[in-house]
Amino acid sequence: MTEPNLSLVSVPDPQWWRPEPETAGAVADEVRAEPIVPDAAGAPVAFWALIGFTFVLLIAPQNIFPALRPLRVGMLAAGTGLAALLIDRLGRGLPITRVTREIKLAAALLAWAIVTVPFSYWPGGSIGVLTDLYLKTLAIFLLIANVVSTVDRLRKVAWALTLMTIPIALTGAENFAGGVYVRGGMDQAVKRIVGYEAALTQNPNDLALLLNLILPLTVALFLITPSAARRMGLFGIVALQVVGIVVTFSRAGFLTLATTLVVSALTSAGRLDRRWTWAVLVLAIVCIPLLPADYVSHLFTITDIDSDPTGSAQDRWAQQIAAIGYVAGHPLIGAGIGQNILAMNEALGPAWLMMHNAYLQYAIDLGLLGLILFVLLFVASVRSAGRAAGLAANRPDGRELSILANGIRTSLLALAVAAFFGPIAYHFHFYYLAGLAIAARAIAEGDEGAAPPAQPDDGAQP
Repeated sequence: MTEPNLSLVSVPDPQWWRPEPETAGAVADEVRAEPIVPDAAGAPVAFWALIGFTFVLLIAPQNIFPALRPLRVGMLAAGTGLAALLIDRLGRGLPITRVTREIKLAAALLAWAIVTVPFSYWPGGSIGVLTDLYLKTLAIFLLIANVVSTVDRLRKVAWALTLMTIPIALTGAENFAGGVYVRGGMDQAVKRIVGYEAALTQNPNDLALLLNLILPLTVALFLITPSAARRMGLFGIVALQVVGIVVTFSRAGFLTLATTLVVSALTSAGRLDRRWTWAVLVLAIVCIPLLPADYVSHLFTITDIDSDPTGSAQDRWAQQIAAIGYVAGHPLIGAGIGQNILAMNEALGPAWLMMHNAYLQYAIDLGLLGLILFVLLFVASVRSAGRAAGLAANRPDGRELSILANGIRTSLLALAVAAFFGPIAYHFHFYYLAGLAIAARAIAEGDEGAAPPAQPDDGAQP
């Protein structure tokens, strides 16, 4: 296995978060005049398999109905989607996958992770992280990038994610109201609710993160939905998502929510959309006095670490200082993918705690090259979402795609903040959104692999 192509590494533009400028001259005029490709797509089985996998990932029906566990429904849905995608693309004479800057960077990052396995603290453990988690995450990333190929499908994904947050947020609110806390919680300095029983939401911090990342997509749906009844329903879901975030008492959740509100206010386009966004921001500020007193006092530990009665803020700060020291001593070859726990044990003693910072996870596990590749991948994804929003905004029928793409960009920017506080380096959070960013840009640019001539989707709009 050869080392990744370092020619992919470049210094990001200081204005990386802004949409890329339009091509100059006649080409720009042609782009502005050309309408978005009508909703028509191939691989419908692959698309609905993706929706099924998302349902299993977020709702975990196998935990509700234990009889489903032996069927491994998540793997079945993902496998079906990938097989259907492969058959469809090869049958239409297309390459196995669309190739974009993000996909190249992800491939380079995977290649570097594989190259470093022999140097890992625990090579078997690194292989396990690769095969049990990271390769699956990248497979779904590719599936999303290739099958979410029309505005209609992008809207359906946003609706699916939004509706799936209802039981998750309701569970958080019910656990708070019923006093269902972690480890009983009544004697803890800060009472933390039990999360929703699924892979990405068992921990209250994880529950807050998931709701935060889907919130901008729900807001986007609110802005593009003409039906007053559906708008009222979406407004209620947004309120439920915010309540679900607050009752987790997650400091990272609060910072991520604040980032979402500010970015939404600064990037919303159109007078009416800006009014809605600023109205929500003002409402959020007005509601601050209504927050639980324990929650407010817990938030103050963000700026005064020593005041945290649980000791978690102090422990995580010490962990981050030790991580920086470790990376300084191992700048090229790290501990091996997924082995930051062992590296921190070496630095701080046998605490067996995963690094609660996705950037430092990459730096510890894969060295500075791994961190650089991840940051470039993140930046490229944000730029693609911004590019899609900008291109669509210049077309007469592009408002829907522009708002959805801006929602994806907002979610990615919120995740850029949340990644400083969570051990989510190889999980689905970022790669799901990155896949949607690639898809949105391909739709806006009229990529042949994004919307080829085929039978229209037969699924009804939610």
